[in-house]
Amino acid sequence: MDFGIGTILLVLAVLVAGYAIVIYNALVRLRQMVREAWSGIDVQLKRRADLIPNLIETVKGYAAHERGTLDEVTELRARAQGLPSGDVAGRAQVEGMLSQALGRLFAVAEAYPDLKANQNFAQLQTTLETLESEIQMSRRYYNGSARDLNIKVESFPSNLVAGAFGFSKADYFEIDDPADRTVPQVSFT
Repeated sequence: MDFGIGTILLVLAVLVAGYAIVIYNALVRLRQMVREAWSGIDVQLKRRADLIPNLIETVKGYAAHERGTLDEVTELRARAQGLPSGDVAGRAQVEGMLSQALGRLFAVAEAYPDLKANQNFAQLQTTLETLESEIQMSRRYYNGSARDLNIKVESFPSNLVAGAFGFSKADYFEIDDPADRTVPQVSFT
């Protein structure tokens, strides 16, 4: 059986096309995983945003003169909800600032024993702490999905297919505040 150059080239072209299809499908799968992961973060952030007004109202009754902290939390919540869903970097920055403001709000609550003893406030605080934990888990899943996609988009030869079909790297959902990255000091003295 005689294989001509044309047949060999045809077989090679089919193999290359088949490999490109496999890479393309892998990129599509990874892009969908990133979108799904972002949706998970978005759901948790929405749950937190929905909880904040109740928290603010509860604190207002006890700490009305702490207006600056309350206004800051309210303003940051509105900014976070106003950002487009696909703006991962912008959303991460505003959500980080919102987390810090909520931390300051809970620090304010420490000065009001009646507020700390309020069952509604305690329940809201517990719910918010649970949500923060779920946001962290969602963030880790999203960043893992983004990492997998980014590796595929940048690696050879998949970068050739990614470039040809407009696949791009995904932004990570990162903490921008260096204070959040520092190791806490623990003292038992």
